[in-house]
Amino acid sequence: MSSRSLNKVMLIGNLTRDPELRYTPAGTAVCSFGLATNRSWMPSDSNERREETEFHRIVAWNKLAELCAQLLTKGRKVYVEGRLQTRSWDAPTGEKRQATEVVAEDMVILDQRKVVPEESPTAVVVGEEKASEVVAEVHESAKAESKKEVKEEDEGKKEKGRVKKEVKEDKEIKEKEEKEEKENKKDEDEIDIDDIPF
Repeated sequence: MSSRSLNKVMLIGNLTRDPELRYTPAGTAVCSFGLATNRSWMPSDSNERREETEFHRIVAWNKLAELCAQLLTKGRKVYVEGRLQTRSWDAPTGEKRQATEVVAEDMVILDQRKVVPEESPTAVVVGEEKASEVVAEVHESAKAESKKEVKEEDEGKKEKGRVKKEVKEDKEIKEKEEKEEKENKKDEDEIDIDDIPF
């Protein structure tokens, strides 16, 4: 029996830079940005509170990547949930490089500042409403679209079944008519001309 494992990361922090949206040769959207989280504690040998900051590299894919690129800017406070992933590659100098990043699976905006992207006229503009509500609406819209596709597929199957049934019924009616026609013809052939009164 294999042992269970878990790879889950939950972060709340501020963006250290604007998101960078790119597309793979296959057309898949990928967005990367930095996130800073702070930690404060009181050391046992001092009465002065200390703080430290950790910097995390976040990567989002597909629809979430496009959403992050539209709604996020440097300084925004967000909640990010995902998994850890370590990549390695060869640098141009020939040395081996490694980077650990968080692959985002969910993102929620926690502040309420206006988002007005300047470079993209088609981007979503959030007014006074909570940006997190916009994210929730997008997720709900995606779920509704998925349900709609399933419903349309079911309706298509029902329509196909109905047409199939009608074709079967038409075939049965045709076969019945042909059978009756053959029986009538047989009856006509069996009638003797002498039995017909003139």
